[in-house]
Amino acid sequence: MSDSYDLVIVGGGIHGCGIAQAAAAAGYRVCLLEQTALAHGTSSRSSKLVHGGLRYLESGQLRLVWESLHERRLLLAIAPELVRMQPFHIPIYASTRRRPWQIRAGLSLYALLAAGAGGTRFSTLARAQWSDLDGLRTDALQAVFRYHDAQTDDAALTRAVMRSAQSLGAELLMPAQFLRAEISNDGGVVHCLSGGREQSLHAKVLVNAGGPWAAALIDSIRPHPPAPAVELIRGSHILLPGTLAQGIYYLEAPQDGRAVFAMPHGDGTLIGTTEASFRDAPEQVVATAEDRAYLLGVARHYFSRWQAATEIGSFAGLRVLPAGTDRAFGRSRETMLIADRAERPRVISVLGGKLTTYRATAAKVIARIASSLPSRHRRGDTRHLPLHPD
Repeated sequence: MSDSYDLVIVGGGIHGCGIAQAAAAAGYRVCLLEQTALAHGTSSRSSKLVHGGLRYLESGQLRLVWESLHERRLLLAIAPELVRMQPFHIPIYASTRRRPWQIRAGLSLYALLAAGAGGTRFSTLARAQWSDLDGLRTDALQAVFRYHDAQTDDAALTRAVMRSAQSLGAELLMPAQFLRAEISNDGGVVHCLSGGREQSLHAKVLVNAGGPWAAALIDSIRPHPPAPAVELIRGSHILLPGTLAQGIYYLEAPQDGRAVFAMPHGDGTLIGTTEASFRDAPEQVVATAEDRAYLLGVARHYFSRWQAATEIGSFAGLRVLPAGTDRAFGRSRETMLIADRAERPRVISVLGGKLTTYRATAAKVIARIASSLPSRHRRGDTRHLPLHPD
């Protein structure tokens, strides 16, 4: 193992692994440091969807939805064993806040933004088909829309991306605890603890892909790079017994109208997610009793099969969103790329973003730091590199 790299990346989630793959494909010498295990944090605790984000149309995030839909198309092509299309159902009841015309308009715009990306058609189900929908409540049901998006195993996808990076020459140091970094005019020195001893790695660029731990990493870099105002948002899921045969359900929580998904997951059904501010250490995040009760309430409201059921598992992950006083739902899901300086950056922090757009984010990172890196011979193109499960 070398001690000198073009990039040192801290964080083995989907963004860190995606940047490692993009950097190695571009020919750069890259080393990724991960303290525990790949996808240990949020990248194994997401809703496990590769989707455009239909609900983000409400907050006007058209560019993000367009990018996500086109990244979905790429992932379906390069990772067919990991990313699969699924039917999604949106039931509309008399009490549903969003009326059928609004859903139809949203799905029409969604299809327009996905033009050329496949999976653009949607339909309404005939009343005769409603009884086939996994025990979905039909009293006061007015319409059911069906469209298609994709589902994945988020942790398996993350590991596949890192294996691809390694096949292109990227190095993985794991477990390795990031200690501190000192930044000079033309790069920096990254200190980490690995194998019981401290190691020092020289890098032209340090990439902070620590996710919920990114702010703590910034505090350990001298001089401090910029630290944007962000907030950690807890997203919880519960696992219920029995699977869904007809695909995924996009539900409106009766408590507050926010979107909740019910989706097949192994031999059970995953219900999620919540959005609650989180201020403790990231490693302490769990699905609270309040979150679990909220999600179980949604499941019981819509499905007769779970009236007497109790959860068989739960987990929680953390989103990094721009700080604000409005609800988390309305805040941008765009990835924040924060460099320490405008020209020839030496440190770049990657904050927020979506699982679906990890590859596009990685490409943007490489473009942003290219002026700080030497000329190298390209080894591949991440738009075409196949990804395989473990």
